Amino acid sequence: MATGSTTITATRTIMPMAEAVPDALVLLAWLSPGYPVGAYAYSHGLEWAVEAGDVRDEATLRDWLADVLTHGAGRSDAILAAHAHAAAAAGDAEALVAVNDLALALSPSRELHLETSQQGRSFLDATRAAWDTPRLADLASRLDGAVAYPVAVGTAAGAHGLDRRTVLAAYLAAFLQNLVSASLRLAPVGQTAGTRVVAALMPRAAALAGAVEGLPLDEAGTATVRLDLGSFRHETQYTRIFRS
Repeated sequence: MATGSTTITATRTIMPMAEAVPDALVLLAWLSPGYPVGAYAYSHGLEWAVEAGDVRDEATLRDWLADVLTHGAGRSDAILAAHAHAAAAAGDAEALVAVNDLALALSPSRELHLETSQQGRSFLDATRAAWDTPRLADLASRLDGAVAYPVAVGTAAGAHGLDRRTVLAAYLAAFLQNLVSASLRLAPVGQTAGTRVVAALMPRAAALAGAVEGLPLDEAGTATVRLDLGSFRHETQYTRIFRS
């Protein structure tokens, strides 16, 4: 029989996820519909586009989404995410704050600012709660106010050492699929048509991720004026189910 006592002290070592889990699996978790960022509540102006008749069937949905990817938030967010990733990977908090300030300033309307800042804050808080690292904790302390969603994703991915192009492609794919999901609830297309739209635009999302990866920060910005105006009109739309 033991006459003394033994004290066991448990320690935990935090390692970058890329050392234990493939980047693709991490991104599947972070960018899945189940991640608690509230993406389901936003349509990025699509609800007004359906109300106005700009999006009414599979072809018009595909064209609208292609423009958003190529000339709108898809391209701009990918540039912002790339620069946030680079700043986080280098541990450059000052550069990261500058990227976030620009990302928030680029929001053309109150609703689109809410869309990016609410999702960004929720993403950063959820990721710190479940996937924290010392570098992410340090950088997040400098982003204590509003955080743009692409900046939050880029920051977490850079802090964890995830491959930047893979991150950008996954971000754009998730952005596309969330808007197609919104279109199903708005009913201009059904599930099969929505799946065809996703399949048709995935190559564009992948190509865009490679095209923007090395672009300077001053390339960020959008040229989707009708979408921006629609987001203003959505604020007073008589019936709506989305927050943007």
